[in-house]
Amino acid sequence: MLYTAYGQEMALFNTLTKKVMVGLLLVLAAVAPLGLVDKDLKLLATACVTAIGAIGLGLVTGYAGQVSLGHAFFLAVGAYTAAVISGNPEGRTLGFGVQEILIWLPAAGIVAGLAGVIVAPLATRLRGLYLAIVTLGLVFIGEYVLREWSEVTGGTGIGRPAPTPALFGQRLDVATPIFDGYVLTRDQRLYWLMLILLVIFALAARNIARSRVGRAFTSIRDRDIAAGVMGVNLARYKTIAFAVSSFYAGCAGALLYVSVGFFVPDSFNLEMSVLFIAMVLIGGAGSISGAILGAFFFTYLPTLTRQIPSDVISGAATDTPNIFQLQLVLYGALIIGFLLFEPRGLFGLWIRVRNFWKAWPFKY
Repeated sequence: MLYTAYGQEMALFNTLTKKVMVGLLLVLAAVAPLGLVDKDLKLLATACVTAIGAIGLGLVTGYAGQVSLGHAFFLAVGAYTAAVISGNPEGRTLGFGVQEILIWLPAAGIVAGLAGVIVAPLATRLRGLYLAIVTLGLVFIGEYVLREWSEVTGGTGIGRPAPTPALFGQRLDVATPIFDGYVLTRDQRLYWLMLILLVIFALAARNIARSRVGRAFTSIRDRDIAAGVMGVNLARYKTIAFAVSSFYAGCAGALLYVSVGFFVPDSFNLEMSVLFIAMVLIGGAGSISGAILGAFFFTYLPTLTRQIPSDVISGAATDTPNIFQLQLVLYGALIIGFLLFEPRGLFGLWIRVRNFWKAWPFKY
């Protein structure tokens, strides 16, 4: 397509085909609860929330080029901030009894974002592998603090109840009759909530990426020294990248707590950070759509591998090899495979397919 103006190229949906396809996809996603069972809706809701976290990591790693292995730490900050605000004041753990999602969800993001701002100065002095190792240290520090701070986390192996989502006084995590005996189940209501939030967070991230801030991120990623010479304030924009990414992670952690229903302090470990890195790399670094694709892919991968017959590979964790070991091998193999053959990830594969059909029947 030939663009005649910069604004036309940077438009949110710059072709009619994109507008139609996105519209159809949203309509299909909106009516999905009418044809899917609760088990599938819960998985979809979890995928939507995971996608929010992956988008946040994609902003700091894919767009700004700051490799962060501490994403699990920011997820934990958001999850437990929401749990404390929403928790029972008379329970065994700390709680303030505020169940309104319009309060605890932004609060979870803001507290995690402030934690990101505290870490950001390190990013102005370090880069590449050194920055990755420093952010990795956050995960281990966070694990230790969370294990010891039982008043907030509930303690190792015990945990605490997830935040209670209520909107304008109406709880969203309970089934509600609406008309003629039809009942909206918990999973239907939570799925719609997570889907709406994913759309909001994705549009916000896409707008950041195509703004002045997004262009500064890209210049820092491509060559930070050159960006600084051209007048890009490296300290300022790296701080913004970490703050925005941590805000997304905090919100995702709080929503993931609601969707999954249970976490213990040890859940926010190195494996979770690596999993989010894998989502960004395999989905497609530097792309909002790629982060969403990667999140959905990794959410559904365990479900797909569990379909393998037990006479091929055992489903018991005590056997070797088992299905869980196969999943870890697949994670590593997919990362290596995509980095070698398609660094743009699943989004790059989609671009290849789209370009093939646009040029068909000609090769070029």
